Amino acid sequence: MAPGISTVTLNLYKNFIQVLCNANTSERFQPMRDISLPEVNIPPAFFVGRESNYMRTFLFNSWKENDNEIQVYKHLPKNKSYSESMADSRFCLCPSGWEVANPIIVEAIVVGCVPVIISDYYVLPFSEVLDWSKFSVHVPSNKILKIKRILKAVPIRRYLEMQKRVRQLQRHFVINRPTKPYDLLNVIFHSIWL
Repeated sequence: MAPGISTVTLNLYKNFIQVLCNANTSERFQPMRDISLPEVNIPPAFFVGRESNYMRTFLFNSWKENDNEIQVYKHLPKNKSYSESMADSRFCLCPSGWEVANPIIVEAIVVGCVPVIISDYYVLPFSEVLDWSKFSVHVPSNKILKIKRILKAVPIRRYLEMQKRVRQLQRHFVINRPTKPYDLLNVIFHSIWL
């Protein structure tokens, strides 16, 4: 019901704080006011890439089973484990899907892989408190063909620092029952009160 308020009653909308998984600036999400949440699967689910939008189609056409260093699959080979493949990679590609948000980002962080955000409009989760440039790489859709060059240009020292930060941030993307200090629920509340 709330998304309709932005187009129906602008007077009410200006006083709202949106808390969304699908934080898209092209749809009136305001980073300095609103809060972007990570999209989390409960329980953790495996993700095998599908062609769900132009960005993924272009990613598959450019990289699918084309390169040993940039491994892109529509269907994971039977001899590979999704979580192990992510954990064994330096960088995990996180392209937008049907929505700009994507649980792959959280899955990458949880296994300690540096996320490569492939999106044009996504306001990243907790961007009001986390500096994503310190632990991820952003690749706009028009640079998909240059992914390998972009990632190879990251110096090993910078990569190791990014990976260290990913490991430090893992607890912020985990749901605990009961909640624990600095877990997902705590960061949500912190973001609301900023």
